[in-house]
This record gives sequence, C-alpha cells and structure tokens, in this order.
Amino acid sequence: MKPYPLQFAPLIKQTIWGGRRLGTHLNKPIGDADDYAESWEIVDHGDDQSVVTNGDLKGQTLNSLFLESREWLLGKQWIANNPDADSFPLLLKFLDCNRVLSVQVHPDDEYGATMTPPDLGKTEAWVILATTPDSVIYAGLKPGVTPESLREMVADGRTEEALHSFHPKPGDCVFIPAGTVHALGGGLLVAEIQQSSNTTFRLFDWNRLDANGNSRELHIEQSLEVTDFERGPVDPVVAEAESGITRLVSCNKFDLNSIRDTTTEIANTDRCQLITVVEGTAEIQYDDTVMQLNSGESVLIPAKMSQFSINAPTGHVLQMSPAINDN
Repeated sequence: MKPYPLQFAPLIKQTIWGGRRLGTHLNKPIGDADDYAESWEIVDHGDDQSVVTNGDLKGQTLNSLFLESREWLLGKQWIANNPDADSFPLLLKFLDCNRVLSVQVHPDDEYGATMTPPDLGKTEAWVILATTPDSVIYAGLKPGVTPESLREMVADGRTEEALHSFHPKPGDCVFIPAGTVHALGGGLLVAEIQQSSNTTFRLFDWNRLDANGNSRELHIEQSLEVTDFERGPVDPVVAEAESGITRLVSCNKFDLNSIRDTTTEIANTDRCQLITVVEGTAEIQYDDTVMQLNSGESVLIPAKMSQFSINAPTGHVLQMSPAINDN
C-alpha cells in the first residue's frame, strides 16, 4: 500500500466551557450553538474514531488502520517496543476555552491500567494559539502544598490558593505530565497533543452548574491519589530553535516540534508523524504531489512515507510523533 498523508473528519465536542472559535478561527464545521469546546483531529479511542476522508483509504477508521497495517502506520521499532498496544497511541485536538476548565489531574499508565475499564494514563502538552488579556493557566502546585493541605483547601473552597498560575501568550508551550494538577483558563484557544486517553479526575469545578442546574462530578480522592506532589510549579517550556525546527517537548510518550516561517525537508526514519497547521497555511510535498493545508487542518504521515517536505514560509506548523521508547 503506497503511503500518503491521511486526512480525517474532525469530531466536535460540546461542553459548558466551549465557545465558537473552533468555527470562526479554525474553520471547523460547527452549528448555531455557543458551547463548541473541542475538535478531536486525530483519535483512536473506543467509539471516538477518526475516519479517513481522502485517497485510497477513504472511509476507514484509524483503529482499523492500526489493526490491519500497524507497521505501515507506526513503524517497525514502535511496534516492537509496544507489542501489546491495541490502538493508536496519541490524540490531537483543539480546545476553545470560552470559560475556565475544571481543576483536574490525570493518572499515569500504571494507575490507568487498574481502572474499569482500563485506559492509558494521560500526559499532554498545550500550544497556546490565542489569549485574552486576563487569560490564566493554572499548572502545578505552589511550593509546600501537601496532600493534607490540598485536601483542606478543596474542602474550604480555597483550591485556587494551592495552584501556581501565569498569564500565557500566543506561542507558549506548556508540558503537563500525568500527575500534574492543572486548569486552562477562559479566553484560551489551544492545540493539544496527548496520550489517547479520556481519563480525567476533577478536583474542583469552580462551583459551576450545567444547563440542568447540576454540578459535575468531582473525584477528590482519586485526584489526591494520583497527584505528583513533587512536581511543583509549571511554567512555559523554554525552547531553542534548531535548523528551522524548534523542539518543544521530548518525553516518553511523544515528541513535539514547532515549524514556523520556513521550508523543512523531513527524512522520515520509520516514524509516524502528526502535522497540524495552527496559523497561516502550509504545504506538504511528497513524490510529485503538493497538498495544501489551511489553518486548523491536520494530517497523519504514515511511518512508511520515507520523504516529504513541509513548506510554511508564512505559517506555523506543529509536528508530533509517538515516542519510540516508553520508559
């Protein structure tokens, strides 16, 4: 099967903290409501399935490709290091945080495996696309916060006092390993790469009610159990540009690069890659074909696609790959 860049139909999610910028800023197919919160661009998680929209594989789900052509999709080394994997390992999404999200924490893989049903843990990274003057990110705990003091502050309605916070700017990258207490504030438009997991424990939801007047479920005991109290405050990643590509995050779950205002030749060394345009336009050039991508559009490059280039002379592109070694 000849490899080519795979495009997918986005899955749009609505929640109480969403807005309309997925449509107005990223050209997603939203309706008339005002609570469009997430666009899942590339996903293989249970019933949430990306479906190919282009080329010979049109109509196939990402999970069917994983099960039938996993080496073609992810490469020999990743498959050799993950022989028991049954789904694509990463989830790429956009978030429109029209209101502040809940204060939450995600478990690691070991804890996720004990849940019913089992799931992966959730390590993630955010790239901030747009802000408002008063936008805030809550990331990590202030120095000295202990399980006992956090439990007390939650019980007293003083959760925010435990949280490190800062005002982000567009282009900032924030790395959130499993176990990091966090919340995205109102006014943020975000691109997120994460493990393919939907496991979230809510520690605090700002005393918010849904459309039916009900508060959302909290998971205080689970949150305290999985929180990494040694993690401390989290600030934006400090990254250095190299050869037109800026490495933002390299961890045991994924690598994340930023490509801005440049043309970059990619020698694909048996690794799957996710490409998304977060500003302007870009072209993917492979063989004798040029694929035009606009802001908000994403593709998956199979591991067996050996050579391609990313042309973004006036755009901003994120390039992501599953980590080869999960250790």
